[in-house]
Amino acid sequence: MKKIIISAPGRICLFGEHQDYLNLPVVTAAISLRVELIATPRRDQIFQIDLPDIGTTEFLDFSEEKEFGYAKQRDYFKSVFNVLFRQGIRWQRGWNCTIKGKIPINSGTSSSSALNNIWCRFLLEVGENALPEWKEPEQVATFSHLAEVVEFAEPCGKMDQIATAVGGVLHIDFADNDLITRLSAKLGSFVLGDSLQPKDTLQILNRTKIPALKAAENIKSVYPRISFVDFPLEKLIEYKSILTSQEFIVIQGMLINRDICQKAKILMEQENIDHEKLGRMLSEHHKYLRDNLNISTPKIEKMLQVALNTGALGGKINGSGGGGCMFAYAPNHPQKVAAAIEKVGGKAYVVEVGNGLVIK
Repeated sequence: MKKIIISAPGRICLFGEHQDYLNLPVVTAAISLRVELIATPRRDQIFQIDLPDIGTTEFLDFSEEKEFGYAKQRDYFKSVFNVLFRQGIRWQRGWNCTIKGKIPINSGTSSSSALNNIWCRFLLEVGENALPEWKEPEQVATFSHLAEVVEFAEPCGKMDQIATAVGGVLHIDFADNDLITRLSAKLGSFVLGDSLQPKDTLQILNRTKIPALKAAENIKSVYPRISFVDFPLEKLIEYKSILTSQEFIVIQGMLINRDICQKAKILMEQENIDHEKLGRMLSEHHKYLRDNLNISTPKIEKMLQVALNTGALGGKINGSGGGGCMFAYAPNHPQKVAAAIEKVGGKAYVVEVGNGLVIK
């Protein structure tokens, strides 16, 4: 067999950050920073996976037809293999694989989901018994979610896997069976800014997801038929007495951002959108992520402020928060914005909206 090359993008969450675990919709955009797998066949039954970006190599010897045990948490190369093995996929030949990428690692831009998607797509391509529809981006995302989130009981949703597999600008409705809608807005440049401060996703989710789910549980105890998809924000005050102050503030922020996300979807269904309005909405979304969910940091705030001072139309923190990345919408002066972010200690990347999984 010939050489195989597969790539997938990172992603930014435009609207709906910290919403998917309440089954609320999100708007995502794939970005032009990608991770790439290059594979050439070998004569044995070993997958050799070289990861020069982090200076490691992994080996999967599948000569015995069985699942792999895990040597570490988030042992993704093995978990993706295991998920597909349970589906009946089998492999006869080993491959030498090199995986390199431009996506910032552990910074909220879904580098791990992009990696899992290309690894999953590769295993489907070189394995036996895979149904043709399993190679479609949406199904690859489902397998990757099983391997990345379900397999290790991670408290995360499915946004990252879908966004980095399908690509483009998407509205994803988790309350409607993960309904994916491509949005037609033609967007300009973004500047992604890595704070170079590692994020602790699990700690942040404990500060946001747990209070949100507890608030939902308490409200449902007196209003069993509640759906936060259409629960009116103004009714929340009626339940304040059964919520802690943190639960109330977090769920209030999420409902406000739910409404911002819905307005953003309507705006971005237009090809020729109001770019300044989009920027203002991004900054408004960030305000509630900062003030209600408490996921921003002083450095992220400084990076956002200098971006706005240099001509960006708006911006927000990206990902779970507590470090990692922000981004600014800067269709007019992206290089100036990037320089300003780097001047205050960030690592800046000018990015465009990108495609999803590509195989050649």
